[in-house]
Amino acid sequence: MTPWTEQATHRSWLEQESLRLLAFGRRAHLPEGGTAYLDEFGQPDSRQGVRTWITSRTVHVHSLGVLLGIPGSAPVADAALAGLTGPLRDTTDGGWFHGLDPAGKPLVDAGKRCYDHAFVLLAASSALLAERPGADGLLAEATAVYSERFWDEEAGLPRDSWDRAFSRPEDYRGLNATMHSVEAALAVADALEAHAGGRTDDSAVWRARASRMAGFAVELAAKYDGRLPEHFDARWSADLDLNRDTPRDAFKPFGATPGHGLEWSRLLLQLEAATEPSPELVDTAVLLFDRAVADAWAVDGADGFVYTTDWEGRPVVRERMHWVVAEAIAAAAALHTRTGQDRYARWYATWWDCAERHLLDRAGGSWWHELDIANRPARTVWSGKPDLYHALQCTLSPRLPLAPTVARALRDDLLAAPSRQEGQR
Repeated sequence: MTPWTEQATHRSWLEQESLRLLAFGRRAHLPEGGTAYLDEFGQPDSRQGVRTWITSRTVHVHSLGVLLGIPGSAPVADAALAGLTGPLRDTTDGGWFHGLDPAGKPLVDAGKRCYDHAFVLLAASSALLAERPGADGLLAEATAVYSERFWDEEAGLPRDSWDRAFSRPEDYRGLNATMHSVEAALAVADALEAHAGGRTDDSAVWRARASRMAGFAVELAAKYDGRLPEHFDARWSADLDLNRDTPRDAFKPFGATPGHGLEWSRLLLQLEAATEPSPELVDTAVLLFDRAVADAWAVDGADGFVYTTDWEGRPVVRERMHWVVAEAIAAAAALHTRTGQDRYARWYATWWDCAERHLLDRAGGSWWHELDIANRPARTVWSGKPDLYHALQCTLSPRLPLAPTVARALRDDLLAAPSRQEGQR
């Protein structure tokens, strides 16, 4: 049987799902700049204020819409971009606030976070490739802030957070911000090259940073048998007990997060495709994928990935998050592209069936963001539907090569079923 990713009918289905998701997000833009937090019906929820990471993801997503030639995408991307160049930007101390409260005041107590700044990098890179006004200035500022404040050259890893004034870094270090920094670094490298018309010294620096960060994840995967620690101290020693008493923390949950293992699996393959062949990266991608499936997929009798596990692989938070299935789909597609092994194509089909059955909300739009253990909509970790980033990317990545990154690939008109790339660069 021909794998779904190579079937024209499936590619058409993915295209329709991309369009459905982009349409849902069109009401997110705010007249004063930035992105509203959308509720379950795609209506702005003013109680949530404005978040930098959601605004950045909106710039990225709707810049992809522009590159796809989808009418209505540019105004949303531009309004979100205006949030990053306007009220979310700290004109006093530099960088970007974590967000704004419902009254429009900066969330100064939240400090400056690498997670947010990694998404500003991604947003600026995609907006530059989509030729959105102001994107070049945003990318120049974002790369400078990230390089000066968050990148730790000695460690080869990013600092996680600072106070508002960038006068005091926190001791905490996080693998989540590191993972999204890998994605951002690859996107920055591609955007800089496209803008310059060829490889540059700066693009090489950003790819080297991505490689160093990924190397740390490879070491962790080997040491912890594919269960990646998420939390570290200032010396990058793992804190395996952090938030044991509050395991549902939205950004710092206790234990291993199988969805991040799947996300890392995809990123390692994309890094390899962007640099040079590496059996170590491929082997680690396989290890992370297999561990996530063994620990988290349908382990309590129902379809879906449990959110977190302990260090023996036992479920801790059993709710299912939409982004985990999206990343599972993308990782399976990437591994099938890289290896040609049929088992990944079978998992890919299984997880799209799961998404269609339980996550795609055909009445209200978009995807349910969280399900309980019986696959009913839940709200213990996330409310509403503020995020299109994971879902949209998993409708695009099966139709793209592993490199370049998604916005560059769309700009270069590479949207098609990828050929198997084993042994090819």
